[in-house]
Amino acid sequence: MTIAENRCRLVLIVPDIADAGSQAAVVADALKGGDVASVIIPQYGLDDATFQKHAEKIVPIVQEAGAAALISGDSRVAGRVKADGLHIAGKLLDLAEAMESHVPKMIVGGGSATDRHGALEIGELRPDYIFFGKLAGDIKPEAHPKNVALGEWWASMIEIPCVVMGGTDPSSVVDVALAGVEFVALREAIFADPAAATARVAEVNALLDEKAPRFED
Repeated sequence: MTIAENRCRLVLIVPDIADAGSQAAVVADALKGGDVASVIIPQYGLDDATFQKHAEKIVPIVQEAGAAALISGDSRVAGRVKADGLHIAGKLLDLAEAMESHVPKMIVGGGSATDRHGALEIGELRPDYIFFGKLAGDIKPEAHPKNVALGEWWASMIEIPCVVMGGTDPSSVVDVALAGVEFVALREAIFADPAAATARVAEVNALLDEKAPRFED
């Protein structure tokens, strides 16, 4: 596995698959493709009990691959499945409450900032990371230009790492990486064809190895 600590790294967003076993299997396949920093597991409207069953299968797979497993959903589920952290996509108050309850035991990050002012409000909370975009926001081949611009601005000024949502094309990671951000998140670009998930992660890592700028120590 390529370890790429000094450049933009990949964050995976688990796809919406109703069968827990199939969902876990495609995540496992993706993780075979190379370096992945973390995996965000959305609840996708599942009730908490069903979501917990899904997470119970996925979290150990992610952790065994050396990535951080982040639950986007019920914090109680995150605790029960021994996830590494919580992704909070909701309001500022939700993020503040999650941080108060779970830091430093868990990684806590996220946010729903759509402009600089909102991002700075999130930054004042000092989360572990800020996320620009929506977990299901990959609706075009390229990353949303506004999210890339926010990521570029943030990374140039703020030490808190940022994650920018990419597009449906694996090559969308290049524009995100060139903006200087620490992490790029992908969902459809990796999982649209489950059989190709391993190859897609390998492709993305090759692109980042070749084109992503290196961070200074």
